[in-house]
Amino acid sequence: MTTEQREIHAISKSVRELLQGVKYSIDYYQREYKWETKQVVELINDLTGRFMEDHDDNNPREAVASYGRYFLGSVIISNKEGQKFIVDGQQRLTTLTLLLIYLHNLQRDREDRVDVTDMVFSVKYGKKSFNLDVPERTEVMEALFRGAEFDPTNRQPESVRNIYARYHDIEAYFPEELKGKALPYFVDWLIENVYLVEINAYSDEDAYTIFETMNDRGLSLSPTDMLKGYLLNNITEEAKRTDAARIWKETQHKLSESGTDEMTDFLKAWLRGQYAETIRERKKHAKPQDFDRLGTEFHRWVRERHENMGLESSDDFYRFIERDMQFYAGWYKRLRLAAQNYTHALADRLEDIFYLAQLGFTLQYPVLLAAIQPQDDESTALKKVRIVAAFIENLLARRLWNWRSISYDTMQYPMFLVIKEVRGKTPEELAQILAGRLREYESFSANERFSMHKMNRYMIHRLLARMTDFVERESGLASRYAEYVGKGKPQYEIEHIWADDFEQHKHEFAHPVDFAEYRNRIGGLLLLPKSFNASYGDLPYEQKREHYLKQNLLAQSLHPKCYQHNPGFLKFIKRTGLPFKPYDHFGRAELDERQQLYVQLAERVWSIDRLYVIAEEGQ
Repeated sequence: MTTEQREIHAISKSVRELLQGVKYSIDYYQREYKWETKQVVELINDLTGRFMEDHDDNNPREAVASYGRYFLGSVIISNKEGQKFIVDGQQRLTTLTLLLIYLHNLQRDREDRVDVTDMVFSVKYGKKSFNLDVPERTEVMEALFRGAEFDPTNRQPESVRNIYARYHDIEAYFPEELKGKALPYFVDWLIENVYLVEINAYSDEDAYTIFETMNDRGLSLSPTDMLKGYLLNNITEEAKRTDAARIWKETQHKLSESGTDEMTDFLKAWLRGQYAETIRERKKHAKPQDFDRLGTEFHRWVRERHENMGLESSDDFYRFIERDMQFYAGWYKRLRLAAQNYTHALADRLEDIFYLAQLGFTLQYPVLLAAIQPQDDESTALKKVRIVAAFIENLLARRLWNWRSISYDTMQYPMFLVIKEVRGKTPEELAQILAGRLREYESFSANERFSMHKMNRYMIHRLLARMTDFVERESGLASRYAEYVGKGKPQYEIEHIWADDFEQHKHEFAHPVDFAEYRNRIGGLLLLPKSFNASYGDLPYEQKREHYLKQNLLAQSLHPKCYQHNPGFLKFIKRTGLPFKPYDHFGRAELDERQQLYVQLAERVWSIDRLYVIAEEGQ
């Protein structure tokens, strides 16, 4: 190898320059794509937040050239055998590619679309290949690009499952306000004004030396470390300082059992929930406020606002760690366990926390911690947390049913307002306030045509899982919600009661488009094992109905035998008055009836009165 070939080059490149027409490979020994929802949400918030600092819808498109730049980090490349191998940066590049695919799909039918396809794939000799050229990922990337079905079961490699899940995170969390007029402006800004530093080496040895140097040398302090140092430094009594340091260490260790960066995430949630009084306006040149800064520089914010937090004397700082931090960290740990494990959630009566996690919602923690206080006893604190969790899940279900976004960006301000409203309230006051807020939102009956489309399939799956589980639990059966949303076997998916065959229904519909819209209405959907759809999905209803008897209770309810020798289900129908009925034939009129049943069932599942019921428990 020549001296010139051994040189190391570093150059700043825009997203377009880095990805357009360039192929990158990943060695087989490289780790999997492991980013989780949290990292994707942070990336989207950082990018869209920076863009909004400069954007005005009245600007001409060319004004984007003068918008501020954003630095997304570095990428280390090993050039060998005429190929570029990613040594460090595949998490960012993979997520960027998924974002570009999402933006391509979002713009698909727009005249002002910005073409990003050559940053996703290239075509040579008539063959398309992705610029992130990893063979095992091709199928899922192709499906996402085309908006096609894909089965992300456990048989798929970890990277493939994560790629599929993170794409749907992008769908869920991309800001609603950027999907309109601002969209082409944002895409322009992303590909032209967002930069990464590409560091090129011409051997694996040099590439890994760079990687190790950048990651191992030096002990830069995190915001968590700096906050710890500041708090401990203000405890002047040595014995108390030592005790506070022990508490901090033990707390950090306990939280780390739930995942990496849990201490940092806890501190953000706690401080936002208890102390944030302001939030940045979503307009050009608006400055970050309490809520925003506590998400990025909480250590600096606490130093500046310590007096407002009641931190003046040495004893105040000790109490902040010994009493307050331990109390909120203990609850945060419980909430995280409930979000991760349905069995644990049920045992602790925190199943709503698990439901929220299944919706990919991440803003619940500061709201939940805002509602409780160190002086609350166990029963009171649990009631408060359950009321707030039930409120948030109810709110999200209503928004989804009425085709409204639940993205981080959309929900950040409403959740901030709730945070300020729930502090210091009793369970009874919480139920009254939050029930009032729910009544301000559209009901389920406001959208009697609610249906599935490409962008809400994941959320429909979760809503159907809740409704199916509700019917079974209220009929005296054990909960199977975790099974319905799980990744094990059997794998559950959405089943259309009508086969995808316009000819079977052309006597009721003038056009296939009308048939397709009706077929996708939620009243014509069930949640069934994937194997069922593969075996019976194309059959006419009259032939499928017999097989529904072996499935969940919501599916069984289509058959008359479900209403025989089923006392729990019959009592449920009598108690609720829900219009369940069997069908010998299932045409348009029957689907209309079933749609009305589902609307009324949703009003039961997400009943506003449940907040009062929780508040009154044990009285």
